[in-house]
Amino acid sequence: MWLCCFGKYCFCPKLRCLHALAQLTEARFFAMDVGTSESLLFLHAQQQKYTTMAPRKPGLVALFDVDGTLTAPRKVATPLMLELMKELRKVVTVGVVGGSDLSKISEQLGRTVTDDYDYVFSENGLVAHKDGKLIGMQSLKLFLGEEKLKEFINFTLHYIADLDIPIKRGTFIEFRNGMLNVSPIGRNCSQVERDEFEKYDKVHNIRPKMVSVLREKFAHLNLTFSIGGQISFDVFPQGWDKTYCLRYLDEFPEIHFFGDKTYKGGNDYEIFESERTTGHTVTSPEDTVEMCKALFMSGA
Repeated sequence: MWLCCFGKYCFCPKLRCLHALAQLTEARFFAMDVGTSESLLFLHAQQQKYTTMAPRKPGLVALFDVDGTLTAPRKVATPLMLELMKELRKVVTVGVVGGSDLSKISEQLGRTVTDDYDYVFSENGLVAHKDGKLIGMQSLKLFLGEEKLKEFINFTLHYIADLDIPIKRGTFIEFRNGMLNVSPIGRNCSQVERDEFEKYDKVHNIRPKMVSVLREKFAHLNLTFSIGGQISFDVFPQGWDKTYCLRYLDEFPEIHFFGDKTYKGGNDYEIFESERTTGHTVTSPEDTVEMCKALFMSGA
């Protein structure tokens, strides 16, 4: 019995075992006769794909939206995406910025998300982590005060109560550290109901109409309304959009941002248009993968 190794890969024909980075070998490797020249070449190619990448570029950070960019909306990131982000960190500094709170981002990107990325900005960066440590937090409650918050929440709940849509569930307003998340259908809806509401909203403009009413009613509060995901929109003080996270990235002269809702009114618009960023519009997580390979891993 003989043993053959290529870098991180190691196998023997009798035990048929693969050690580190098995996910990169894909299903076709396991269909091969282990120990053949074909399997050896495949393993070598997989190793070379990442060892030929350029060294880490100083002064450059790649910043990613979550829903629609790294994952399908509210879905878990695929093993392929997680592996890509891991390898990308060897080339550039990597950060994520999402409108959701940290617990929801962790559900999608993993419980060790604050350690798996150089920067994690939840709630648009109103809660900020660097190298696994909390470096900043903003409070909507302290900024607006209870009376103004109550005024907004009461009106919004009355509006939703009178709203005629096919179904309603629960958790219509979610209070977060730095924002309110408002959902006409309610965040407790199932994935099927979420998908159906998204289609209904595209036809009937439930969220855009609601945002228009709230923007006019509460103009005195100087709030920003940002539609994102499938079923909700975020509400926060002006300037507390995703550009808020840029204050933590002053050391980087080159900031590449990747997002799907980069149109006016989308929750990626402000940071996409910022003069401090180079914006990239993606259409899916798969599109993100291809764009990252072309921009940062062209030696692969």
